Amino acid sequence: MSDQRQDTDESSRVSLVGTQFEAQIGKVAHGGHCVTRYDGQVVFVRHALPGETVRVQITDGKAGDRFMLGDAIQVLAASEHRVVPRCRFAGPGNCGGCDWQHSDLAYQRELKAAVVAEQFQRLAGIEVEVEVEAFSGDQEGLRWRTRTEFAVDGSGAAGLRRHHSHEIIPVDDCLISTGRVIATGVLGRPWPGAASVDVIDASGEPQALAVPLPQRSSTVQYVTERVDAGDWSGEFRLSARGFWQVHPAAAATFVAHVLHELEPKPGERATDLYSGVGLFALALADAVGPTGAVLAIESDARAFGDAKANLRTHQEVELRRGKVDRVLKPLVRQGIHSDLVVLDPPRTGAGKSVIKEIAALRPRAVAYVACDPAALARSLAVTCRSGFGIQSLRAFGAFPITYYVGGTASVEPLTHLQVSPKLRRRLE
Repeated sequence: MSDQRQDTDESSRVSLVGTQFEAQIGKVAHGGHCVTRYDGQVVFVRHALPGETVRVQITDGKAGDRFMLGDAIQVLAASEHRVVPRCRFAGPGNCGGCDWQHSDLAYQRELKAAVVAEQFQRLAGIEVEVEVEAFSGDQEGLRWRTRTEFAVDGSGAAGLRRHHSHEIIPVDDCLISTGRVIATGVLGRPWPGAASVDVIDASGEPQALAVPLPQRSSTVQYVTERVDAGDWSGEFRLSARGFWQVHPAAAATFVAHVLHELEPKPGERATDLYSGVGLFALALADAVGPTGAVLAIESDARAFGDAKANLRTHQEVELRRGKVDRVLKPLVRQGIHSDLVVLDPPRTGAGKSVIKEIAALRPRAVAYVACDPAALARSLAVTCRSGFGIQSLRAFGAFPITYYVGGTASVEPLTHLQVSPKLRRRLE
């Protein structure tokens, strides 16, 4: 009866979609929103900036909801950081691909830094101050996306979806996609029979590649990516639709930072979790040398096959396919030790069991690479409770104009003398 009553209460609540009201905008929130209130309810507003006075239109929510969503459809008092969007397809009710077209780039990074700090405080109880660093050569935040999937409508035209909608907007450009992505002509030709078109601009290829989906051929197309991280460089062959960092500077930046933080030495044992096509495994293998060892774990069949090809000349690397937690558990039971661990998990994060198994490997240093501050904060909370301390935390503008932010963290075991009495009680 209680379930029926709850369903009845849910269906009887009044929808507030379309309701408009004037509001002062508060702090930034995760997801490309800022916070305000309507009749006591929290509203997460897109297309606004902190401190602005705007007219908000509710886009999702009912009376009594824990929170609602809205768009700033009119700016009554603008922030000094507001700019005219460079893209004519940005704005309320339009393309959902960009979140901060209305903000100057430097302020976007300030907002993202505030989100990182808030997520760490709320989810991990850790106070952090971090600056979101721009990638080298990234001045305007445009033309950086090397992999873009365009949706295809019923007429065969490629475009982009409205925010939180399946509706496709025909576009003639995407300003965050690289020039070579657009130069394929993906937006100027019909794609009959395709549901979408994935365009890949790989650094080792003379031009970008457009792949209509679903593919009519079972033949796998490959691309080459080159990484120059200063003291280290590498080349990778991977499936065109396989995972690779979308910002052209991201892979090199993350590899350089991981190597700097871990300081791998010849003869050491390293573990690369969620190893993908072997980016970090190859860099670590070159560092630990033939007297060392690298264990790389990846569950995706296509990425695993690409990694085998990329690492075939490195006998010190052992590849294992499977879910990270399932592969790690028997190794932990056997008492396997690893000097170094690097992990680059999916957006959802590594999870408590994986973090605890990493701690059981007794590494002298661990490096995290993440694209979601909430997932990173949750992982580091478990890590700190497992006897490790955060040595460094950095955030990068790996996804300009969007709300996403790339991050890295390195942790090391705390010795007994380094653990304060208060923290020791928490760990126990």
